[in-house]
Amino acid sequence: MVYEEHRDLTDRSVAQLVSDLSEQTSRLVRDELTLAVAELQHKGKRLGMGAGLAGGAAVVAWFGAGALVAAAVLALALVLPGWAAALIVGGVLLLVAGVLGLTGKKQVQSATPPMPTEATESVRRDVETVKARVRG
Repeated sequence: MVYEEHRDLTDRSVAQLVSDLSEQTSRLVRDELTLAVAELQHKGKRLGMGAGLAGGAAVVAWFGAGALVAAAVLALALVLPGWAAALIVGGVLLLVAGVLGLTGKKQVQSATPPMPTEATESVRRDVETVKARVRG
């Protein structure tokens, strides 16, 4: 039985083998492209999340500063001069904005470069396998 299977493979014409190679190569390329698209979609979502967090940091810094500055400055002005109270409150708000901005930056960095690394590695392995099989 094994001999018959082996004979069937050796009896195939070159045209049939080339046809099989073409079909298998096309399928491999399609599969690798599907993997690359999925990986890029995942990284795109992370990039969007990071950009959203950075935008949120800017909004919180802007409106938070406007809404709370007056109350905080007035409260501190009870024990400090007005200019010192305003300086302290402004510094705290900028610190909060910095923390949010750094968090957003980390999200963006985790999504870059937007290169499909898994798909690239898979294609590299496929090429090495084909080269090894061709050599014998």
